[in-house]
Amino acid sequence: MKLDSMYQDVILDHYKHPHGRGLRDGDAEVHHTNPTCGDEITLRVRYEGERIADISYEGQGCSISQASASVLNELLVGKDLARARKIQEAFLELMQSKGRLEPDDAMEEVLEDAVAFAGVSKYPARVKCALLSWMAWKDATAQVLGDGAAKETTP
Repeated sequence: MKLDSMYQDVILDHYKHPHGRGLRDGDAEVHHTNPTCGDEITLRVRYEGERIADISYEGQGCSISQASASVLNELLVGKDLARARKIQEAFLELMQSKGRLEPDDAMEEVLEDAVAFAGVSKYPARVKCALLSWMAWKDATAQVLGDGAAKETTP
C-alpha cells in the first residue's frame, strides 16, 4: 500500500505542477476528447529532425488526464522518435494490463514517473483518461510524418 500512496503523490504532483502546459509553436496540433468524462486536450508537437524538440498542451479534466500529459512531456521531450515510440508502447502496455502488470525495475527505467499510473490500469474508464494525451501525441506525430491526417478521436 505504501507504493500506491507514492504513486498517488507522483500523479498529484504532476497535476499541481504540470510540465509543458501552455501551447507553444509546433509542427502539428491535435485536439482529443474523452466523451465518457469530458476530459479534453489540445496538444502541439515540434520536431527537430528525428528529435522531439517540444510538446505543449492545454486541457481540462481530471487529475489523471492532466498529470499524464505532464508526464508525457517530461518523458518524451528531447528523445528521438524511435525511443519515444518505445516509451509510448510501454505505457500503452501498462495501461492495457488491467492491473495484472506489476512494474519492475526495467519498466521503471523506461517509464520513470509514468509507472505511477499502474494502479489506473485496473479501472477501464480511467485508462482512457491516462491515454488521452498519449494518443494525441501519436496522432500529432503521424501528422508531422505524413502517416495520415490527425483527427479528433477518443483513446
